[in-house]
Amino acid sequence: MRPPAPAPTTATGEAADTPPPPPPGRRDLTAYWLLLPAAVWLAVFFVAPLVYQASTSIQTGSLEEGYRVTWNFGVYWEALREYGGHFLRSFAYAATATVLCLLIGYPLAYLLAFRAGRWRNVLLVMVIAPFFTSFLIRTLAWKTILADSGPVVAALDALHILDVTAWLGLTSGDRVLATPLAVVCGLTYNFLPFMILPLYASLERVDPALHEAARDLYASPATTFRRVTFPLSLPGVVAGTLLTFIPASGDYINAQLLGSPSEQMVGNAIQKQFLNVLDYPTAAAMSFLLMALILVMVTTYMRKAGTEEVV
Repeated sequence: MRPPAPAPTTATGEAADTPPPPPPGRRDLTAYWLLLPAAVWLAVFFVAPLVYQASTSIQTGSLEEGYRVTWNFGVYWEALREYGGHFLRSFAYAATATVLCLLIGYPLAYLLAFRAGRWRNVLLVMVIAPFFTSFLIRTLAWKTILADSGPVVAALDALHILDVTAWLGLTSGDRVLATPLAVVCGLTYNFLPFMILPLYASLERVDPALHEAARDLYASPATTFRRVTFPLSLPGVVAGTLLTFIPASGDYINAQLLGSPSEQMVGNAIQKQFLNVLDYPTAAAMSFLLMALILVMVTTYMRKAGTEEVV
C-alpha cells in the first residue's frame, strides 16, 4: 500500500493550509449551470418550433375543419415533385452568389488583413455598413440600380454585355430586372459581408513571419499565396461559404423584389403556402425538405473541405 503523500509546508517548515479534497463522486456543476440559459433558449425557440413543424407536416385537414396528425408522409414526395424546380433554382442561385462572394470577398479580406494599414478600421466599417439598414431597403435599392432607364443597364448595353447575358439566359432582351441576373446580384450584395468577415478573421491570424520565411526560400508571391496563405485561410473560406450559401438558399426577398414568377425560389413557395394557400402541412414539409437537403450538402462539403477548424 502506497504511503500518504507528505503535507505541503511553507518556507519556514510549517504546514501549509490546504483546502480539503472534494467528497468522492461530487462534481463541479458550475459549467452546467452556465450552460442552462442557452440550453433553455435553444429548447424553447429552436427545438420546440421544429417539433411543432414536424407534427404539422404529417397532418391532414383544412383551416376550417382543423388539422389532425395522420402520419401522412406522402406530402413530402408531393412537395418535392411539385416544387422540385424551385429547390434546384434556389440552390443554383445560392451557389452562384456564393462563388461570386468568394471571388469578390477574398481580395477585399486580403487587403484588410495585410495591406490596409491605418485604413483598416475605416474599411471594416464600410464592409459592415450595409447592416446599418434593413435587408428590405438594401434589396429595394437594387431595383433603382438595375432600372431599365438607369446607367447600369445603359452601360451594359453599350458594352454589348447584355447580348451575352441574354444568350446565356441570365437576362431578357435589354432588361436586367425580373431576370436571374438581378436575383443573383441582390443575393451577392446582401450576403457579401458574411463572406468577407470570416475570411478577414482567418487571414488576420496568419503569421507574417511565414511570408518572410517563404521569401527567404525564394518563393514567388504566387507560390507564397498558393502554398502558405490560402491553405491557412481555408477555415475562413469554409465558414464564409457556409454563412453565404445556407441563408441564400432559403431567401425569398431578392427573388420576390428583383425577379419574376419564373425566378421564384423555394422560400417564395413556402411563403405562398403558409400565407396565401394556407396549406400548412405542405409548407412545413417543404421547410423540412429544404433543411434536410442543405444539411446533406453542408455535411458533404465539410468532409471534402478537409478542415477541422471553422473561424
